[in-house]
Amino acid sequence: MARDWKLVIDCADPIGLARFWAEALGYQVEDNSVLIERLAAAGAVPPEAYVEVDGRKAWRQLAAVRHPDDPVDPASGTGLGRRFLFQAVPEPKRGKNRLHVDLHVGPEGRAAEVKRLTALGATVLAEVADRGSEHTTMADPEGNEFDVQ
Repeated sequence: MARDWKLVIDCADPIGLARFWAEALGYQVEDNSVLIERLAAAGAVPPEAYVEVDGRKAWRQLAAVRHPDDPVDPASGTGLGRRFLFQAVPEPKRGKNRLHVDLHVGPEGRAAEVKRLTALGATVLAEVADRGSEHTTMADPEGNEFDVQ
């Protein structure tokens, strides 16, 4: 049986990284404000657990992005399909990622995509030609590596 999943990424700034990846992937930042409002009104979460972002309450330690075509739980704003969840951790990133995202844009679109992602805050780490394939290895604003192919 197939399993539902989400990719969880440890980071220092969940809200900032969610914004970057939403733009990079054409995804949407999840809006959990309905859930946060309900939990705050019930006294289940303290004010320190959330911040205001773009006029809405958002989790301080968590932010997620989801594919715009996937369903959403209206009670929580949580995506029910393809999503990345960014969670704040106290320690910095150490070393190379053992798991990374590949963005497939094709050889004709790679240069423009690298330029677009650089403008969003990514950095180019390497241009790679390996086993008949060419790609650009980049890092997101917190140093997480990904490839543009």
